[in-house]
Amino acid sequence: MEIILAIVIGVLYAAGVYLLLRRSIVKLILGLIFFSHATNLLVFLAGSLSKVSPPFVQEGQKVAQSTVADPLPQALVLTSLVIGFGITAFALVLIYRFYQSSGTVDFDQLKED
Repeated sequence: MEIILAIVIGVLYAAGVYLLLRRSIVKLILGLIFFSHATNLLVFLAGSLSKVSPPFVQEGQKVAQSTVADPLPQALVLTSLVIGFGITAFALVLIYRFYQSSGTVDFDQLKED
């Protein structure tokens, strides 16, 4: 499973770089979104399951020895998703307003104005 996620992360980073090199502001934002999602998956993959005892177990209590997920990477990814959604929505509104005022979202045409 980690190999598949590593390949997906690599594809997302490659797609993000490709979109960042395009001339459209919308594609630039999409490239940043792909970078954000790839980084979230990387953090999630780094906090994989491990064979340790669960936290907050009282002394002498029996605990099932199974794999336990670390909650910190999950909390970081969830926070990053919420913040990323807000920033993406704000950026798309700015691009829309910019398109209404200038009539273009191409970087080359912006230099001419």
